Amino acid sequence: MDSPEKSSLIDRLIEKFNNSRFFTISFVLHALLIVIFGGTVLFEAMQEPPDFEGGEGGFIAGGEEVAAPPAAQTQPQETTFTVSTPTVQNTTVAAITTTGQNPLNFSMDAIITPSTMVAPTTTTTAVSAAPATSVSAAGMSAAVAGQIREFTGGWGKGTGSGTGTRQREFDFTAFIAKYNGGNWDSVFRVVDKIPQGALPNLLEFMSKESRDKIKTNYNKVEAVPLDSDRIFAAKPPFIFFTGSRDFVLTDKEVTNLQKYVRLGGAIWGDSSVPGRGSAFDIAFRREMRRVIPDKDKDFEALSANDEMFRRAPYFPEIQEQPAGLNYYQEPVYVMRYFGQIAVIYTANDYGDMWQFGIKQKGPREWEINNDRNERGERIALDWGLYLNGGLYIHNVDPRPPIKALLDTYKFGTNMVLHLLTRWEDKLRSAPRL
Repeated sequence: MDSPEKSSLIDRLIEKFNNSRFFTISFVLHALLIVIFGGTVLFEAMQEPPDFEGGEGGFIAGGEEVAAPPAAQTQPQETTFTVSTPTVQNTTVAAITTTGQNPLNFSMDAIITPSTMVAPTTTTTAVSAAPATSVSAAGMSAAVAGQIREFTGGWGKGTGSGTGTRQREFDFTAFIAKYNGGNWDSVFRVVDKIPQGALPNLLEFMSKESRDKIKTNYNKVEAVPLDSDRIFAAKPPFIFFTGSRDFVLTDKEVTNLQKYVRLGGAIWGDSSVPGRGSAFDIAFRREMRRVIPDKDKDFEALSANDEMFRRAPYFPEIQEQPAGLNYYQEPVYVMRYFGQIAVIYTANDYGDMWQFGIKQKGPREWEINNDRNERGERIALDWGLYLNGGLYIHNVDPRPPIKALLDTYKFGTNMVLHLLTRWEDKLRSAPRL
């Protein structure tokens, strides 16, 4: 028989266990869970991928070691940065020069690329491929300036600088480009000479509007093969280049046009299919890139602030390019040589607008020329335009609005006067041999 003392101790333990059974059960369950699941990984830490994968063709070349980011430091560490400053080379296009019949090297104004490096000191020097060492601030050597002076010197009489063009006299010959392939005569009536059509009509307007201060060859315009030397003897300020079809210039034509542009002439392309994307549009842009092959030079659109519109224009009321055929009003596109227009491209088909001849009623008044020749045909009128008016050609009919037509003639006059005077200021400050 148990003693009373021992029985009392057991009773107390049983009583305590009963009082703490919830704690005991919880403790036992936790212990079992730890024993069973203590070695199991419920979640693995996710590793961030690198920003750029290495390996062949990636941003990090294969085989190169990439430094790991520095480990965390308990004390701040002094960091030294080494800035490597690359040598800055100025990009300057070699100048167009000539010595006899040497290959042509095109040169435009020096292209200075602003640097974004911190406080580098750079010196830009214009480089010319010409043998002469005298170079103006604009990068034009005395040799190049002399060639342009000789070629362009006979165009304008009196004072230069392009000012007061209404008071000055001009005398020049204009040619139509007779090029390989395509249909170079799309806006002309060709006999022996070209007495009628787009360019003769424009030149006649200029001569009569100026009261023959601007002397042109409007009654004997020629189509000149571009592979001949005729353009170098006549020294035209521009060659009018038009058509509606694809074409490819021969190597000789390209060489002659390069030489012509280098001497100060200009190529004026006018598509006889208005707008972009026509066969002529694509071909002309492509072939002019062969004439001026500098990869840094391409067609640019003239802004309304360009000197062509603002520098003493003959008709100051023409502030921008007017609408051409079918109301097209594409920008005027140019390529430059020493900052001046070397190639000009009008994609609005002004040539077909100039097919409608105009005649003078008074000193400053003009009207549609409805005169007829001995065969009863309206003079200088393309009958295709006449018959298709209102069908395929929207803003031209037998009597197109005279103001709209006059605006295209005035624009053409401003363009020609700009081409005649554009070199004068530059040549005045250019060096001489």
